[in-house]
Amino acid sequence: MLTTLLQEGAENLPSLAAEEEPVEKTLSLFDLLMSGGISGQIIIIVLFVLLFVAIYIYFERLFAIKAASGVDSNFMNQIKDHVANGNIEAAKILCAQQNSPVSRLTAKGISRIGSPLEDINTAIENSGRLEVYRLEKNVSVLATIAGAGPMIGFLGTVIGMVLAFHQLATSSGQAEMGNLAEGIYTAMTTTVAGLIVGIVAYIGYNHLVVRTDKVVHQMEATAVDFLDLLNEPA
Repeated sequence: MLTTLLQEGAENLPSLAAEEEPVEKTLSLFDLLMSGGISGQIIIIVLFVLLFVAIYIYFERLFAIKAASGVDSNFMNQIKDHVANGNIEAAKILCAQQNSPVSRLTAKGISRIGSPLEDINTAIENSGRLEVYRLEKNVSVLATIAGAGPMIGFLGTVIGMVLAFHQLATSSGQAEMGNLAEGIYTAMTTTVAGLIVGIVAYIGYNHLVVRTDKVVHQMEATAVDFLDLLNEPA
């Protein structure tokens, strides 16, 4: 009889322990980001919009710069042959077929053949400025997002901390620590989101600057080669 009672008690122990075991509270990332009140939600939405804009500008400019840097390695040799043979129209047609910053720069110089070298150089420089402007279109927006993202996130944190301490002040110091802690870590999520946006935009901006500089150097080298071609003795 006693043995049977002991066995039944032992069998019931796991179920009692399972009932008494505390349930761990879990919170999804989306719930965490959206649980900061109306002010926190507005800031998170703004940061998501900035992140989308930064990613869109990065890939749009990356593909544009990649297309601009694609020039046939034999392009200048063909231009030299056409110009040396006096076949200016063929050189213009070749530039139009390439349709790149380097070819447009060369076409501008070819169209000025017969003018003084200083005028040709000025025309090429002016055309180069326009090409650089096209390459850098909207890239400055990435720099702005890289600086504004963390600042907006920090603004959300400050607002969250102000609200948390306001709750503490209005409760005469008797506010529950759980509510305060939840408000504080929710406020910190805006800083994390802002830093993520800033880091993505900063890396994207610097990568585009490096790629743009390569195309600019390519244009400068082409301009020098073209001017040297015109300076060669007949």
